[in-house]
Amino acid sequence: MNEFLLVFRRDYKTKEIQPSPEQLQAHLSRWREWFDDLKERDLLARPLQPWESTGKVLKHDKSVTDGPYAEIKESIGGFVVIRAENHEEAVEIAKGSPILELGGTVEIRMAFGL
Repeated sequence: MNEFLLVFRRDYKTKEIQPSPEQLQAHLSRWREWFDDLKERDLLARPLQPWESTGKVLKHDKSVTDGPYAEIKESIGGFVVIRAENHEEAVEIAKGSPILELGGTVEIRMAFGL
């Protein structure tokens, strides 16, 4: 089995497309169900961890700014590391991600040994 990073992105800024509090609760329930399913199938390569929605960006000139960038509507909402045989299987697993229900995207990257 290989390890794949799934990075979840969506537009968190455009007010018109944000879920209502009730929709958000239902959406979070679907995330829990999806993660539980991945765990039961032994597809989670790393435990889930909460993380901050803000951070720092270090640029090539060594300057540091607050991140993510304010002018970018779509930003990272989270990530998970899964196990899959190949990219095709990782894509099939990612298709179950609840981020897609809110118009988001999933970036899929395979880890490789050095």
